[in-house]
Amino acid sequence: MSLDAQGVLAAVTLAIYLPVFFFAVRIALKYKRHGWILLVLFTLIRIIGGSLLVAAEEIRPAVTGLYIGGYALEASGLSPLLLCTLALLHITTQTQEGNEKYGLLFRVVHVMGLVALTLTIIGITETSASSQSTSETMRRVGVILFAVLFIILVAVTIFQWVHRRQIMRYRKQLLLAVSIALPFLAIRTLYSILSTFSSSGFLTTTGTSSSSDSGLAKFNMFTGEWQIYLGMDMIMEYVTVLIFVFAGTTLKLDQDYKLQEYDEHPLYQQGY
Repeated sequence: MSLDAQGVLAAVTLAIYLPVFFFAVRIALKYKRHGWILLVLFTLIRIIGGSLLVAAEEIRPAVTGLYIGGYALEASGLSPLLLCTLALLHITTQTQEGNEKYGLLFRVVHVMGLVALTLTIIGITETSASSQSTSETMRRVGVILFAVLFIILVAVTIFQWVHRRQIMRYRKQLLLAVSIALPFLAIRTLYSILSTFSSSGFLTTTGTSSSSDSGLAKFNMFTGEWQIYLGMDMIMEYVTVLIFVFAGTTLKLDQDYKLQEYDEHPLYQQGY
């Protein structure tokens, strides 16, 4: 059977993230850092989520589990992307000895992101009528934590720019890449907030269902206007990922330590 608008977008998601996944894996294997591994995880989530939603529309009678799995991955995917950004910022704090600063702070924020992810997934996958109010609360608390996490990312980025003279050359360029990605990530985070607060329902046995606030209904990720979803969710997310992949592919982060063999002051640059 033919796909509806959401199904087509799911198929597009699957198609555009497949090549990015292989680039992300290559970067992760090269640097073996947490941030790049999270980027691989995010692209994998998008591929699996897109596959589930396409399958959900093609298979009849409808299999509710496919919708639940696909939409759960779609809604929770923001968490690994935010945590990826956090981990990349942590890389910029590395010293010439190879140590990363503020480890405890970054770990606490990381745990907060995992809590948000857990709440979001539970809130979406719990579909019984008796627990609908609780699941709605979980989703909303989760997305609020996403917003807090994004604000922390902005604060850390500003802090790093204030102390940019202490950042090694290529890590400073990584900081620039993260800074460029933040506006796109801001729109993506805003969309998640609007989508989560737009409805009080989620799934029935035949697919998506919601009781939407009339002012925010168009932002609903599952039943709202697909054009808004495309512009505020898919494109913003994809641009962010492309920026990170470009940075991971082109920046010579491992050269920050090798440069000290050739220059008296190899690690720090005054630029930017």
